Amino acid sequence: MYSYTQLLLRNLLFAVLFILGIAAVSLFLFTEHISDKQSLQKELITTIAKQVTVEDNAKNLVHILSNFAAFTLLDISTQNGDKLYFKKAPATTLPLFALLQPEPSAIHIAEKKLNITFQIDYQKDFYFLLKLLLILSGIILAFAMLAAQLSKRRYQNVYSDIKNKIKNQLALVANDKNIKEKDLVGLTELKQEFDKIQKIIKRHQKSSQDFEHQAFTDQLTGLNNRNKFVHFFESQVDKNGNVQFGILLITRCSELQTINKIRGFSEGDRYICKVAKIMQSTASAYPRAQVFRMNSSDFATILPNMALEAGEKYAKELMDRFNEYQHASDLDSVAYTGLVPFTWQSPLGELLALADTSISVAQTQNLNSWFHQKDVELHKNNSINYGNQNWRQEIENVLANNNVKLLVQPIQPISRNSKVYGEILARFLNSNDEMLPTASFIAMAEKLDKIVAIDRLIIETAIEEIKHKNLLDKSFGLNISARSISDEHFLIWLERRLLKENHIASRLVFEITEFGLQQNIKSSKRFIDMIHRTGARITVERFGVGLTSFKFFRELTPDFIKMDSTYTRDIDEDKNNQYFLRLMVDLAHRLSINVLAESVETLEEKHTLEKLFIDGCQGYYISKPTSL
Repeated sequence: MYSYTQLLLRNLLFAVLFILGIAAVSLFLFTEHISDKQSLQKELITTIAKQVTVEDNAKNLVHILSNFAAFTLLDISTQNGDKLYFKKAPATTLPLFALLQPEPSAIHIAEKKLNITFQIDYQKDFYFLLKLLLILSGIILAFAMLAAQLSKRRYQNVYSDIKNKIKNQLALVANDKNIKEKDLVGLTELKQEFDKIQKIIKRHQKSSQDFEHQAFTDQLTGLNNRNKFVHFFESQVDKNGNVQFGILLITRCSELQTINKIRGFSEGDRYICKVAKIMQSTASAYPRAQVFRMNSSDFATILPNMALEAGEKYAKELMDRFNEYQHASDLDSVAYTGLVPFTWQSPLGELLALADTSISVAQTQNLNSWFHQKDVELHKNNSINYGNQNWRQEIENVLANNNVKLLVQPIQPISRNSKVYGEILARFLNSNDEMLPTASFIAMAEKLDKIVAIDRLIIETAIEEIKHKNLLDKSFGLNISARSISDEHFLIWLERRLLKENHIASRLVFEITEFGLQQNIKSSKRFIDMIHRTGARITVERFGVGLTSFKFFRELTPDFIKMDSTYTRDIDEDKNNQYFLRLMVDLAHRLSINVLAESVETLEEKHTLEKLFIDGCQGYYISKPTSL
């Protein structure tokens, strides 16, 4: 039987966790709200300032602005530095509000020779949010305490009845050795009460098991998750435990990122579920084998108390099944596996690191291959270097032999007036002309400082193929890394190459992520200016993920923005994203910037995007990649 203290503590714990979750979501939405409000006010103030006649004391402008918003900071000065007006409210005493408050915004108006720095007063909004959270917290805590009290009373009533009945029956037995029929009826009633208690206990046990199942289960695949994996090692792998040694295999789904981008998230989910089924089916032949989903792309298999030969056999069977799935589903690869034996003394962190290195080696070998480092002790010395060296050799082989294959995925224009292009996607081949996993290849090229050379190879190959196949009537997009746009030698080469092929340069659109441009605004602006000088164009892809999206419209002037898939996925059902996207389209079109949508997976999404006046759609619903 639970004590009142136990019931109360349990309920309060759940209540506090629930309150913290609500508070975190509320604060996140609040920061998004004030950031958007600050940006919209910036547009409004700019418009007002351009139209209002400004006298020496700027009273006219200040009076009008004060009617639209309350300011904690308003600084108006000439471009020569002469102060026309300055007001700054005392700093807030709430550290949390100070942390959430956005930085002051600055506006430069050349026509009026004015500089305006401002910060909107959001304290009323913040205090209202705090009051709402406090009231909600009080209600939740009150319900938690009330639920504990009611549960306590219920248990007390039930056990009190049982206690009294047992007491009465014992008294009858003590006074009359010949138990009569009416006493037997009482015993029957007592048994029924015990049955009720047993049902209550079983119901609580089932609830506890349901909670545990949710905490340890991956919702997409139904497999045990990483929490269960760690719990297995902590609870069962022990000198005197059920598992003293075995084989650990980590399997990485190499195509998830590519499928999500090109075919959409629904296809990515189906791909993950198919890999999970293959692994479950294969593992079922091995006694006590368990399969876990570790994260979005990685699975783990544990073969308890089994020798290395069993692990290698399992890995070979996985590779064969993955090859069959690849041929049937038109994928470049499916998954790669790293294998490592363990004992009860093996640190889990080192096992995972060694398995990760083994995956890196496997990815440079056959398609869907597996790899096992024979000596675990080598991990601390040269196992990682061995994996890096294999990748270095593969990357250098690609560069030396131009082992790159180009595909193109078109962007469908919404109207005849929309000018869009097809995005070129690179695939890389090893020395056996087998496809290397694209995401891993790019990641290792970044890590080994080869990405600039890879970007150069892709651009050179694309220009030559466009020229050779006479594709000058079409436009093509080329992805470029943030590292490359900051490399002086690369920029010099690219500018000369584009100027030399100016008839092709006008057909090229260079795509770079919003995050990549944000890393160094100055270098990004220099890169974009150079691209525009050559006649080529710029797309900011994954737009909307960063916190400074509005700055791009004025500081970097791209030709296209490609909205991140988080805004386009299920857009037909998400009113908030529809409103945000409509705002982005309006602002972009005012500056002659085209807006594109990626990861369009359904007809409903496409129709909704058309209603929002998006200029072009890209995704698996529109078209899958084909050869250039």
